[in-house]
Amino acid sequence: MKIYTRTGDKGKTRIIGNDVLYKSAQRIESYGTIDELNSLVGVVIANLSEKNLVLKDELQEIQQLLFDCGTDLAISATDKKHEFIFTEDNKAVDWLEKKIDDYSAKVPAIQKFILPGGSKTASNLHLSRTVTRRAEREIVALMQEEPINDYVLKFVNRLSDYFFAAARYSNVLDGVDDIQYRNSKPVFR
Repeated sequence: MKIYTRTGDKGKTRIIGNDVLYKSAQRIESYGTIDELNSLVGVVIANLSEKNLVLKDELQEIQQLLFDCGTDLAISATDKKHEFIFTEDNKAVDWLEKKIDDYSAKVPAIQKFILPGGSKTASNLHLSRTVTRRAEREIVALMQEEPINDYVLKFVNRLSDYFFAAARYSNVLDGVDDIQYRNSKPVFR
């Protein structure tokens, strides 16, 4: 099987349902950013510290779920043949919320903003958080143009919170303190 189609030679790509869109289309931007995030999570996994290997399985699960999100974002609003993969039935948002609550209970309480960083693993997880936020903005822009799978947006919104909590927890695992933003007033109570 050849991996090139030559459709892209004219700046276009075919999505699920056979619609052909310019590669600059908001739908392509949305699932392209999810693909970027998925690759970044792969980098996070490849660079986990010894003490953070406990995160490997759940990060690989997140990669699976991100692929489902990207697939659903690639389904045209006019496509009646394909159904969304990502649904509330898969309980992915509930799973993330449990992880967030668990990690939040294992880290020191904070009142001020913290800087993204700390250990190498935490830094990579913070980077994942910011790419997730960009993906969310791309999905919202798509949602303003045409219908999407709303559950994908809900999952991506929660995923950025997960990466924040996981980054803080990974600092704890590596014995590294979070760094508070020096000009932050107390914002978390």
